[in-house]
Amino acid sequence: MAAERTVDAYVAALPDGQREIAEAVSRLVRSAAPEAREAFKWAQPVFESGGPFAYIKAFPRHVNFGFWRGVEVDGGRGILETGGSKLAHIKLRRVSDIDEAVLAEMVREAVRLNAEKGDPSRPR
Repeated sequence: MAAERTVDAYVAALPDGQREIAEAVSRLVRSAAPEAREAFKWAQPVFESGGPFAYIKAFPRHVNFGFWRGVEVDGGRGILETGGSKLAHIKLRRVSDIDEAVLAEMVREAVRLNAEKGDPSRPR
């Protein structure tokens, strides 16, 4: 039987620079949304409260920190990148790219939107 994938296991397996970024993002989410559950879904760490609201995905040169309702969460700030009408992410290349205050506010907003609008991964 294969070992269960967890957020911590995913993060621990990353190369040093990416691991530092993913650890910092995980701490930020845990602090801003202490009620959130963590899961390993869709081949990435996912944070859930009333459905998925944020994820971490490592790429060779950066770590994406994204939101299911990213377009709404960004609120015109222009911090998050998107190619669609819902999901959006920020590419983090170093720990210093993390604006803790702004990203924590976005985490809280994503949790609030899920509570208000329901699970964004379920079709309406």
